This record gives sequence, structure tokens and C-alpha cells, in this order.
Amino acid sequence: MKEVVGEIRTHILILVALVGTMWGLEVLDTYVFRHGLDTLGILPRQPIGLRGILFAPFLHGSFGHLAANTVPFIILGWLIMAQSVSNFVVVSVICAVLGGLGTWVFGARGLHIGASGLIFGYLGFLLARYYFDRRLSSGLVALFVGTTYGSVLWGVLPSMPGISWEGHLFGFLSGIFAASFVRDRASSRV
Repeated sequence: MKEVVGEIRTHILILVALVGTMWGLEVLDTYVFRHGLDTLGILPRQPIGLRGILFAPFLHGSFGHLAANTVPFIILGWLIMAQSVSNFVVVSVICAVLGGLGTWVFGARGLHIGASGLIFGYLGFLLARYYFDRRLSSGLVALFVGTTYGSVLWGVLPSMPGISWEGHLFGFLSGIFAASFVRDRASSRV
């Protein structure tokens, strides 16, 4: 029982640290830097824009933008973390790097910021994981995630100006890749 409580405590600490960083940066960006930190986001096909691959998931255009990303980030991130913290780290890195690179190469001109690329990556991972591991628990999670968040998949298509559908699309695709990678990683350890 102590192990379960300790693991849940670790999950909470990681998620609070990440979300706290996002909110802290948005407070600083809004009130101290007057949205100057946002320029550290992904700028497609510009060498300086590559730094955005690291920073973009932590930067948001407004408190509303960040609030809209907070709850799905926590829920989907925790669903990955519930299987293993190392999977959460691996999936997060893959989705940030590959999703960010896809956005940098193919994204529309302008700034791309926000955690939604990671969120779509988590969504892709959780939906695809059952295909790769065929575990009942993964299937139940995929069913829950599909029914709860499935409607947001329209976000991978061009819809509204100012919304980085490219970030959503490449995040989602990188999540599917991460599901395959995690499966291959697990099978190589056996």
C-alpha cells in the first residue's frame, strides 16, 4: 500500500511541477515580460524557431489558452503515468520533439505555442497503445479517452485561424509513434 501511495504522490508532484511551471511562466509572461516570452515558441522554417521545440509546450497565448490545456494535460498525462512514470517521460519527450519538428517543418507562418501538441500526443499514445500491446487495461483506457476526448480530433484539421492544427496533427502522430516505441522498448527488455 505504501508503494501505491508513494507512486501516486510522485505522479502528483510531477504534474504539479509541470503545470505550475506553465502557470508561473504565463504569469511572468503576462505581467513582467508583456508576452515577450511567447517569441520563444516555434517559428516554422526559421533556425531561431527550433528553440521553440523545447519552450513551446510551456508557453501560452493567454490565461484562457492555458486553462483550456491544463485539465486535459493533467488527465491524459496521468493516464500515461499510471502505467509508468518512465513511459510518461519517454512519451512527453517524443511528442515534444517529433511534434515540434513536424510543426517547424510544415507549420504555417507565425508563432506556434502551447501544450496542445503534447496533449494531442498523449491522446494519440493512449488511443494507439491498445493496438500495440493488446492489454485489456489499455483497451479500457482507449475507450475512455476516445469517448471523452475523441471529438477534439477535429483539431488536427485546419479550422480556425490562430490555432496550430499542425501542432495538433504532428503531436497526435508522434503519440502514435510513441506507442509503438514504448511497446518495442518494453519487448526489448524482456
